[in-house]
Amino acid sequence: MKKAGLVTALMTGALLCAALPAWAQFQRYDYIWARSTSGAALTLDGQLSEPQWAQAESLIITTRQDGPIPGSGWKDEGGFVSSDPNRGVFRFLVVDNQLWIGVTVRDSSIGGSALFNRFDGLLMGLKGHDDAGRPSGPREHFISWWWPPESGDLNPLAVDKPMSMVGHWRTWPPGTPPTVDQVQAWDARYVVNGKVNSDTTSDVGYTVEMRFDLGMNGYDVTDADGDAVEWNCSLYDMDNFWPITNFFRFSVCRTWVQGPWGNAAWFHNLHILARPTVTTASGTLPTYAPDLEIPQASSQPAPSIDGLLNESVWASAPSVRLTFDDAAQLDAYPGVGPYRSGQYQAPVNGNGGTAFIADPGDAIVKYFFKGDSLFLGFDVNDQAVQTHSLSDRWDGFVVALNDRVTRGDDRNLKGHKMTFYVGAGGTTRTADELTYLRDTLGAVRCNIALKPGTTVDTLGVDTDAGYTAEMAINLRQFGYPAGLGDHTLYFSLDLLDGDSYSPVTDSYGTRRWFFREWENNDGACVAFMNPSYTLAGVDDGDQPTPSRFALLGSFPNPIKQGTVVRYTLPEASVVDLEVFDLQGRTVASRSAGFQAAGLREIRLPQFAPAAGVYLYRVNIRNTAGVKTASLSGKMMVLD
Repeated sequence: MKKAGLVTALMTGALLCAALPAWAQFQRYDYIWARSTSGAALTLDGQLSEPQWAQAESLIITTRQDGPIPGSGWKDEGGFVSSDPNRGVFRFLVVDNQLWIGVTVRDSSIGGSALFNRFDGLLMGLKGHDDAGRPSGPREHFISWWWPPESGDLNPLAVDKPMSMVGHWRTWPPGTPPTVDQVQAWDARYVVNGKVNSDTTSDVGYTVEMRFDLGMNGYDVTDADGDAVEWNCSLYDMDNFWPITNFFRFSVCRTWVQGPWGNAAWFHNLHILARPTVTTASGTLPTYAPDLEIPQASSQPAPSIDGLLNESVWASAPSVRLTFDDAAQLDAYPGVGPYRSGQYQAPVNGNGGTAFIADPGDAIVKYFFKGDSLFLGFDVNDQAVQTHSLSDRWDGFVVALNDRVTRGDDRNLKGHKMTFYVGAGGTTRTADELTYLRDTLGAVRCNIALKPGTTVDTLGVDTDAGYTAEMAINLRQFGYPAGLGDHTLYFSLDLLDGDSYSPVTDSYGTRRWFFREWENNDGACVAFMNPSYTLAGVDDGDQPTPSRFALLGSFPNPIKQGTVVRYTLPEASVVDLEVFDLQGRTVASRSAGFQAAGLREIRLPQFAPAAGVYLYRVNIRNTAGVKTASLSGKMMVLD
C-alpha cells in the first residue's frame, strides 16, 4: 500500500490541479524532488562538481531565519546573536536506489569542541520504512566537528580537525571504524574552504556530499511509482570560539528543516520524492497533492454541535477510520500516513501495558468545512464507555492542528492540542487547550452524546454501544484569514480508549492515531479544504427509502481521473470500499463511515498502479458492526 498511497498523492495532485481552478491556492512546503541522474554516476568526494548537481532541486536555510512550514524552526543555544549567520544550500539527486545530498554551507568561523551543541555540522533524521513497528522510527545521522570525551580524543580543538560521523549507521563513539555494511548504508565526504578550529583568518565555508542506500532503509525509488523519503536536518552553527577573543561575538545556534533532531520525531519531516521518470532532463516537476481533501458544505445547514450527528450534512461527509490493531487500515492511509500513524497501549494498574484488548478502540471521524470553520463528527463504537481520572484511561479524542501565524518556542508553526473525553453521566470533559479555547475564547464548540443503551462507569459489567461527538473549530482563531487563505490545514486525530474490567489488571488504555499522536509529534496530515469539492446533497424528503442494498455502479467507468461508486442503503449503515487487482491483491481501500439510508456514494481518486481491470467490493455493516451486505463490481482504468 505504500506505493498506492504515494502514487495517489502525486497523480491526484496533477489531475485535480488541471481540473479545479481553486487548487491554485493550495501549496505544500514540506517536500522536494530528488531528480534521477538516469544512471549517470556521481563521485563521492565532497566537490559537487558533476553537471547533474547544477540541475538538482535545492532548498536553502539560514541561521535564525524561519524555514519551510509547518515544522522548520531555529533555536539559539548560547552566546549572542550571530554576526555571521551561516547559509546552507541543500541539493538532492538519486542514482539507482541511492539518495545523494549535497550541502554547501557559507560560514566564516568553522569548528567544534568536545561539548554537545558547541560545533558546526549536520544532524539528520531518516525514517526507516522497513521498521516493523509504527510509526516508523527516526534513524540518526550526525556529521559534525563534535568529538566528545567518549571518543578518547584528547585534542578536540586541534586545528584542521576532521569531521566525525555517528548515528544509526555508525558505531558509538565517534572515531570507531565503520563496517562495510555501515559504509554501504551511509557515507560522506567533505571539503573545507578555510581553517577548522582557528579564527585567525575568516573561513568561507564547507561542502558535504553524502550518499544513502535507500534499500537498506526500506525505500525503493526505482519502482515506477517512486517513493517518498522522510528526512529532516538541523544545521548547527558556532562562531568565534577558536579562541573566544571577544565574548560579545560568540554565538551558537541551530536552524532546521522541518524537524530538529535525529533520534526523536518532532514537528514534521521533509518528503524527498523520487521516481525514475523525474530526471535532471525531464523539465517541469509533478505536483504533490494534499494527503486529504476536505469538502465544503456551503449550501447545507450547519450542525447544532450537540454531539448527536443526526443532521443531514453528516450523512454525505467523508471520513477516516481509526481501529486499534488494524494493520490493513493503517496501510491504506494516504501519503506517508502508514508510516506516521500508530498506536500505543499504556501500562495501567501495574499490568505493564500487556492486558488483552477485549474491545479494540474503533471510531469513524467525519469532516467538512463551512465558511471559516472546520467541522468534525466522531462516531465511536465502544462496549465499555467509562470515565476516569487518569488520562491514559479516558474515552475521547485528541484533535491537534497547527496555527497558521503564531510560532512556538522553537519558531515552528505552533501546534494546538485539543482534548475531549467522556465525563460522568456522559458529560463532555475537556483538557489541554480545549478548555480555554471552548470556555474562554469561544473558538471551539464541542459536545458528546451517548448512544442508546450506554452507561458510563468503570465496572465493565454491562455492554455499551458507544458515543458520538461533534466539534466545530473557528479557524479564524488559529491564524487563518477570512476565507481561509490557501485553505491548507495541518492536523491529526488520536482516539483514546480506556476499558475497565475485573480484576483491575485486565483493564487497559489505548491510543490510535491518524498521522501524529500529539500536536508537536512528527507528521501532521496536510489537508486541503477544497472549495471546489462540495458535499453531495441529501435525498429530497419525498424520495422513498430504498427497499434493499443495491450497487448502482461506478461513474465514470472506464476511469481516467477517479470515480464515484454509488449504491442504495435501506437503513443507516457503516460502509467501506475495497479495490483489488485480478490477482486478488488489495490496491486501495476507503471508508465512507456512517451513512444514512438512501442513495449514497464513495469518492475514489486515482488509485491504480497501472491501467487494467480492477474489482471492487462495497462492505456494509449495521450500526452494531454486523455485516449486512457485500456488493461487488468491476471497473476499468485507462492510461
